[in-house]
Amino acid sequence: MSGAIAVLSGPGGVGKGTLVAALRHRLPRWSVAVSATTRASREGERDGVDYHFVSDAEFDRLIADGELLEWATFGGNRYGTLWRSVRDPLSQDRCVLLELEVRGALAVRKEFPDASLIFLHPPSLDTLTSRLRQRGTDDDRRVAERMALAEWELAQADAFDHHVTNDDLEAAAAQIVRILGDAADP
Repeated sequence: MSGAIAVLSGPGGVGKGTLVAALRHRLPRWSVAVSATTRASREGERDGVDYHFVSDAEFDRLIADGELLEWATFGGNRYGTLWRSVRDPLSQDRCVLLELEVRGALAVRKEFPDASLIFLHPPSLDTLTSRLRQRGTDDDRRVAERMALAEWELAQADAFDHHVTNDDLEAAAAQIVRILGDAADP
């Protein structure tokens, strides 16, 4: 296998998915790993593009068969990275970008010590809270739970190689392109 691996991580609501969408056309040598999840699809999400939407039984099978690089439970749903979504592009000399929560990013580091871990910071905790509320997918109790988790996640930032603050989408995307350009060069 050749190619590089990078992980974009940070607290929920920080804009990881938005940034990955903005990066797809800017990084032609990079494949974005599509995670499996047991959660229901949101409006506009497509199976196999945004996530592989699977049943609980199918997720159990993926775990039992060793088909997941990492997985975690978040918000009552399970999410995991399929080994094939990393191995297949690497075997074709492509680089792989993973969008993961913090624990998942740290698990990838154990399997791939040379992976570049990028931590995406919110401009402030107030901004993060506002973004979570604007999504409209969580009630106040769930937003509070996510903010408590965000504080723990922010405390893990020192374990990451690169830090990007997502206060301006274009500037953050440009910074990540520079980081990943370096990560792809041997």
